[in-house]
Amino acid sequence: MKKRLAPVEVYRKRVLKNAFISLIFILFSLLIGVAGYMYFYKLGLVDALLNASMILTGMGPIDAAPTDSAKIFASVYAIYSGVAFLTSVALLFSPVFHRFLHRFHLDIED
Repeated sequence: MKKRLAPVEVYRKRVLKNAFISLIFILFSLLIGVAGYMYFYKLGLVDALLNASMILTGMGPIDAAPTDSAKIFASVYAIYSGVAFLTSVALLFSPVFHRFLHRFHLDIED
């Protein structure tokens, strides 16, 4: 039995679903960072958002950590952010990669 590629509409729905899940995951990760920066660094909302965004995207912190507990939070959040960012990118591109591999497999069978 020969399998075919999913129709384009099914593919689009998969891409949109994964993009939505990835967005929710990034927003959740950003929320963790904002809360942590507000609590440990005693920053306002906008400054906490800036710091969390910079860490989450791998750019680095803006404000220096004032206490040891802030340094520990920043370390843990930086490690988490690296994994979270790579996970969200993998989730975002997995339907594209899957379709590419499936199409490549079908080309080999023909």
